[in-house]
Amino acid sequence: MMRNEIPRFEPHSSDHPPSVGECSSSTSLSSQQDVEDDGMIAAVLSEEYAKLDGSVGRRLTNLEPVPHVPRINSFIPNISDASLDHQRLSQRLHVYGLYEVKVSGDGNCQFRAISDQLYRSPEYHKHVRKEVVKQLKECRSLYEGYVPMKYKKYYKKISKTGEWGDHVTLQAAADKFAAKICLLTSFRDTCFIEITPQHQAPQRELWLSFWSEVHYNSLYEIREVMVQPKPRKKHWLF
Repeated sequence: MMRNEIPRFEPHSSDHPPSVGECSSSTSLSSQQDVEDDGMIAAVLSEEYAKLDGSVGRRLTNLEPVPHVPRINSFIPNISDASLDHQRLSQRLHVYGLYEVKVSGDGNCQFRAISDQLYRSPEYHKHVRKEVVKQLKECRSLYEGYVPMKYKKYYKKISKTGEWGDHVTLQAAADKFAAKICLLTSFRDTCFIEITPQHQAPQRELWLSFWSEVHYNSLYEIREVMVQPKPRKKHWLF
């Protein structure tokens, strides 16, 4: 199956660096406006795509999820271990008939994969990151105990584009978006991790593949793959 067979919503990317001579304050204002515009569009897309949830989960009903423990990134596997983990993940995707939408490995992959699940486009990763950081800041008591550093330093680091997400940001995303986040992993002894909102019932499911501690992608049933319609422009709401 080709990557572009999934029905996508592909706005223009706001990740390009400013051109030579562009005013830094203008760049900052433009970037902020892009994030605000993304938030408005994301709210509409979130409602539109919520009805598509659940199909992946039905394929994995026989798997017992492992309880999730929020933690920051620490161990990164070597090349040999990472290669074996990737093979194991590919086999599991084949066994369960799942299709992996690959997102860029630019440090934003967790937020891109969540964006793809919420809005059928990875390009709203900045909006997702902003909402997760807001959750971390406003609900400090829920997450501070899992962070072995100055908490303010931690969420300021996470707020930067290109900074890797971790298992604490996954929990914050589950809480912020009222979503059960399910990871099909490459780990030998941990095939399926489930992250649930701490203080509310989940309203949707988000399915991600998790290659060791290296990369996240977005998961769908293979039968959900269909011919891509003509892309809509980012300004279609206005």
